[in-house]
Amino acid sequence: MPTINTHEAKTQFSRLLLRVSSGEEIIIAKSGKPVAKLVPIKRQAHKRVAGIDRGNAWIAEDFDAPLPKDLRTYFE
Repeated sequence: MPTINTHEAKTQFSRLLLRVSSGEEIIIAKSGKPVAKLVPIKRQAHKRVAGIDRGNAWIAEDFDAPLPKDLRTYFE
């Protein structure tokens, strides 16, 4: 994994992005010490399906009811 200093990273940022987009990982260093890693974003392999978890969650009818007095004191 190549290490690039911050000055070079600033001046060559577009080129670094091209390298990263092709799968390469690059370390960015300041004064010779690594401070960041430039890595490609992993794309989702599939599209999300709306409603896939339908029926797996519920909301109680008293969801927005006031808290009992003994619990309310902790929030006030």
